[in-house]
Parts: sequence; structure tokens; C-alpha cells
Amino acid sequence: MGEYNKRIRPDERPVFPKRAIITGGMPYGNKELHFGHIGGMYVHADVFARFLRDRIGKENVVFVSGTDCYGSPALESYRKLKETGYDKPIREYVRGNHEKQKKTLRDYQISLDFFGASGLDESAEMHDLVSEEVFNDLYEKGYLEKLSTPQFYDDEFGVFLNGRQVEGKCPIEGCQSEKAYADECSLGHQFMPNELINPVSVLSGKKPSFRNVTNWYYRLEDDIDFMKEYIDDLRRNSNTRKFQLTVIDDFLNKPLIHIPKKFLEGKDTEAILARFPAHETTDEEKRKSIMVTFSSLDDRDQARRILEEEGVHYTAGKTLVPFRLTGNVEWGVPVPEKEDTKDLTFWVWPESLWAPISFTRAYFKQKGLPEDEWKRWWNDDEAQVYQFIGEDNIYFYAIAQTGLFHALGNLHQSHVIANRHILFMDSKASSSSDIKPPMADDLLKYYSSDQLRMHFISLGLNNKSTGFKPQVYLPEGEREGADIVLKEGNLLTNVYNRLIRSCFYTTQNEFDGKLPEGEVSKETLAFAEEKVLAYERFMYNQEFHRISYVLDEYIRETNKNWAAKSREADRLKDKELWRSLLTDTFYACKVMAVLLHPLAPEGCEMFREYMNIDERLFSWDYILEPLSAYIPDFSTHTLKYLEPRVDFFKKPAWQYETAE
Repeated sequence: MGEYNKRIRPDERPVFPKRAIITGGMPYGNKELHFGHIGGMYVHADVFARFLRDRIGKENVVFVSGTDCYGSPALESYRKLKETGYDKPIREYVRGNHEKQKKTLRDYQISLDFFGASGLDESAEMHDLVSEEVFNDLYEKGYLEKLSTPQFYDDEFGVFLNGRQVEGKCPIEGCQSEKAYADECSLGHQFMPNELINPVSVLSGKKPSFRNVTNWYYRLEDDIDFMKEYIDDLRRNSNTRKFQLTVIDDFLNKPLIHIPKKFLEGKDTEAILARFPAHETTDEEKRKSIMVTFSSLDDRDQARRILEEEGVHYTAGKTLVPFRLTGNVEWGVPVPEKEDTKDLTFWVWPESLWAPISFTRAYFKQKGLPEDEWKRWWNDDEAQVYQFIGEDNIYFYAIAQTGLFHALGNLHQSHVIANRHILFMDSKASSSSDIKPPMADDLLKYYSSDQLRMHFISLGLNNKSTGFKPQVYLPEGEREGADIVLKEGNLLTNVYNRLIRSCFYTTQNEFDGKLPEGEVSKETLAFAEEKVLAYERFMYNQEFHRISYVLDEYIRETNKNWAAKSREADRLKDKELWRSLLTDTFYACKVMAVLLHPLAPEGCEMFREYMNIDERLFSWDYILEPLSAYIPDFSTHTLKYLEPRVDFFKKPAWQYETAE
């Protein structure tokens, strides 16, 4: 570390781990990627992974994700496709989507070290092995129980129904989900199948019946005390997002039911409550429902049966319920045979929680590293796992996974980073909703990946759900003013681009293409230090939208300074004034390139190439150092010649035509 970097006191800077795993939530294998996959999660994960590579060294960062091949969404989409004449096996159907996902991620510059697939090739082999290890470990430690529970059955088709083959209304009190499925809703609430309200089979369109099925469950409800302590620790000692902690807290209640008072009219309420197991009743005058709290799920279920006998409607409160590990669908990861269970496969959600471990191990195996190398990353005090997800998946990654990892004992807890919803215009958009989102590939017809990356980062999804409002998707009569999607990108394609080009063209005109040597002014150094410290702090907290503010002020203020002083230097024909201005501005542009590198990598790499400096340019070990830290001899160092009208940060062709 150079002398300029040492000017910053260590206690002013956040501490990063020595090694880091970054994961991005896995897209289902039944679809291509829509804009929400990219803008709502992958870009954020990629920016943080790229930053950590620059901050702690690229050899110390691994970024993994993959296609979630299994589960009812893939099965149901495949079933519908077969009805149209598709004749390939489901594995090939999933493979086609996996390859399309890989291409889209590359087009958006998502720098994954490994993008696997839970059901394909070497990823599948490793995932089967890891799944077997996890199951056996949980079983041997006594954390699993075998339960016979009702499963939906379509009498007309003569088949069991799984996941999204059943639709109904979520039974959780206050849930605003558009759709609920067999045992979860679209917002991630978990419940037992017999709690789903008004279930309908997507096969026959009729109400399904129930038949008991035996499966393995993880006793997640036993973790409530541990979870409360863990969440309290996160609240005191971590930068976990507050809304995320609130979502988790909502599930750490004792089992309860809400009974709307209107359904008790004309009934003997006291007599009904007297039949309940031991409970606490909350009956506030202003509330429309009576709330009844129990000490166990069994007691709550007994009360539910009594209410059903009495014909009284109720809804369930959020609480921890047994976490189902297995199912009976053929397309899935096989479950080890234990006791008298056979031919079971893992339910897609549990196995997707340890899939990033499978991908990490597959990646290290591919690189020829020792079999236990993954433990230095997933179970080491010097390492940290950062998992980027959407808010609908908080239950699985921040609750169920936390319990599972605690039970396994050989895994550190991940730092889960949940983003709020990215809306299309002002409505929630998902492939399962009525409002269909634009596909990620389609957006690249209108915007560059840099423009979209900059815009997605600026949306502030760590705090609130935000609308993505690309003007090109509005009717022409509704298009007013500038396209908001271009706002942050214009900072690069217009302001920063112009600033860099001015520096290069002036150096070519005034100094024959040789970088002038000089001392950076104290004001320029102080401004850079201020911005670097703010940027680093916001990156540590994954407050990506605040990074946009830092960069905007830094670039615009530097550009204003250039505009004023370059006019003076040109008027006076003063070589020394040019030398001083170029020294300060090239230094600032260098620092900006380091800060922008995770967000807009291609243009920054081009800047490094034209500066004729090696990859140390992006290392934070040198971020505040002057250019002499990279250039041993200014007298022989020549910048790469920049032709007229060459852009470091490019726009799609149609945007140039519109500007003209």
C-alpha cells in the first residue's frame, strides 16, 4: 500500500473479509430471464462481486449461481409445452433455457465464475452428492421427522398434485399475494396444504381431494428460540437490512389464528374457545378479529379442526412450520432411502438452498483444487458468503436456511441481502402475474448494458419497491421529456466520456501523447479521499443507490473544474497550466475509473487500455496513489492514441441518431 492510501486512518474504513463467496438467486429452468432477474438481483450481486475483486483481490472472490432445474414450475411449463407437440425430454427442455440464461448474463456483463445447473452435467453430479450428504447429516443428528400429511390429488386425472399444479388463496392473515400454491404463496409464505383456501387443480380445473403422503420434514419450528437470538444479534451487530429483519420477526411468533368476529355472530364464542387446547385470547374492541395464540402447532391444528366443525372461518398467523424436504415428483434430486421411505426426491426449495455449495464445489473441482477447498470459503472465520435475493425469498434464505445451516453445524451463516420488488412501470411484474415483464434480452435492443446497469443500481431497492419505467415501452403519446432510464447512463456516455476524451485529446495536442508529470493538488487529493471513503462505506452496506450520488457529484464537479480551467489555459496558451490541469484531471479520472469499474466495466477497461497501465489500476491498494505509482518513467510512457469521436462509454446506434 502506497503513502497516499496510508493517509486514511484504518478506523475510518469498513473491514472486508479475506475471502468471499457471492451468490445470486437461482432462476427457474422453465424460463428465459426477464428484466427483474437482471435489474432486481443479478446486477447488484455482480457489482458487489466486481468491487470485492478490486478491493480484496480477484483470487479471493468466487461468484456462483445457476439454473434451478427442478420443481413444479419446470414440470408444469414442460407439461404445457408437450401439449403443443414438443417431444424432447424435460432435461433437454431445461438445458435450452439454461443456455439462454447464460447468454443473457454474459450480455449484461454478469461476471460469474461458475453458472451451473442443478440438474445438468457435472453440476448435477455434485449437487446429488451434496444433497445426499446434507440429508444424511441432518438425519443422523436427529433433526428430521417423518410425517404423513395430506397432499392434493386430482381425482379426474388420477395423479398427485405438486406445487404450482394447485392454485388458491393464501391462508396467512393479511397476505396480499396474487396467487398461492400447494404449500406456499407467491410472496413466500409457508403453510400446510390443507390450509390453502379455495384450492383448484390446474389440470382439471376442479377442487382436488386429499390423500396422505409420507415425507421427511426438518423441524424448523424447534428453531424459534435460536432464531430470535440470532436475529437480535444481527440487529445489534450487522448491517442486515431493516425491512428484512422485520419480515423474519413476523414469522417468529407462537402459532396463532385470527377469527373474524363477523363469523362468530350468532354462535357461542365462549363455548367454542373453551373447547380449544391451552391458549391466550386477545380480543380488542377496535380489532375486527379475535387473535388466539397457542404453545404448539399441534394445539393450533386442534383448534382449527374445532372451528371447521363449527363452520367458523379463520386465517392463520405467520409462524414457523415444519420445513418439507422431500416430495414424490420424478423430476428431482433423489433422496437417500431411510427406514421405509423409497422413491422420494427433494422438494426444490431445500435443495436450492445448498445448491450454491454444490456449485462452489463443482467450480473448485473443475479447477483441480482439493476436495475440501470449499470449506475455506463456507466455513472459515476469515471468509464470508453474501447471498443476493429478492424479498419474496426471505423466508427460505433468511429463515429456513438459517435453521438448516445451524443444524448442520459445519457452515457459517450467510449474509443475506434482500432487494425489494422492482416494478414494471408501477405494478409488480413477474412471469406468474398478469403483467408480463419485458425480457432482459429485449431491453438490450434499446439500451446498452452499461446504461441499464447504472440505472438498476440507482433504484434504491434496499429501501423500497421501485418502478422501472423505460420510455420505449410507453405509447408515443405518453412519452414526455427525457427517458429516465438514461439519466445515470448519461453521466457516463456524456459527462465522464467527454472529460476523458478532453484529457486524451489535449495530451495528444499539447504533449505529443505523453502523460505530463506533475504533483496532484491538495484539493484534488482531498476531494478524491472524501469520495472514496463514502463510496467504500456505501458499498460495504450494499447501499448501491448512494454510490450513484457519490459518482454523480465527483464526475460533475471535476468536469466543471476542467471546463473553467481549460478555457483559461487555452486563452493564455499556458503549457504549465495545462500540465497542472491534466495532472489533476487524469488523477481524478483514474480514481473515478476504479469506482466505476464494478458498475460499467467495459468502458473502464478501455480507459485502462488507453492509459497503457496494467491491471493494478483497479486495485484498491493503489486507489489514492498518483499515476507515478503505475508509471515508472513518464519520459517513455505514451498513451494509446485516441482517434477523433471515439467513445469510452457507448450508446446504442439509435441513440446517436436521435441525438443528431
